Amino acid sequence: MSSRDKILAAIKNNQPDQRDLPAVTPPGTGEFSGLSRQFIEVLEGIGGRAYIVSGFHRIATILKEQYTDTHRIVSTCPELSALAEISQHYEDPHTLENVGLVVLEAHFAVAENGACWITEEKMIERALPFIAQDLALVIRRKDIVPTMYEAYERIAGAEYGFGVFIAGPSKTADIEQSLVLGAHGPKSMTVFLLDEEMSDAGFY
Repeated sequence: MSSRDKILAAIKNNQPDQRDLPAVTPPGTGEFSGLSRQFIEVLEGIGGRAYIVSGFHRIATILKEQYTDTHRIVSTCPELSALAEISQHYEDPHTLENVGLVVLEAHFAVAENGACWITEEKMIERALPFIAQDLALVIRRKDIVPTMYEAYERIAGAEYGFGVFIAGPSKTADIEQSLVLGAHGPKSMTVFLLDEEMSDAGFY
């Protein structure tokens, strides 16, 4: 037996057991509470935070509590105009270099990996979600899909110049396995799951 045959035989004899593919839930049929719970658990597991809120007034309250020392807050949400600088365009993107917190609306979220999908139309500037010290995204609670399969189904026919899935704060690790958050992007990521039908008492 040649060396090649020995290597191929060793590979064949050491393959992992076959596993069935996960069941795929048709888009739009996921159970809201289950998906939001899974999304929150996954996001927290990768260093992010999530809140289920009943409205933008709750978002404003949480932001005031969490970011008391943040001097410049930028957002595309007009409901946060009392708290943040609201704009849809900046002539010079370099003026955003000192943004502490950015609050943007995302299109939807993915329960299995805690990612949020956002395109440039909701970013003001492409660099903004990555240059800010802290990132907060707002999505409708009903806009959570179970897996990336449904996510790609959802964006398959969309037209956009730039889009990205963002999952958790920026992080990196060195050879000594020391994890650092915020090394090359936002040091924190908060996601607000907006459910305007819920009572104020039911938010996280």
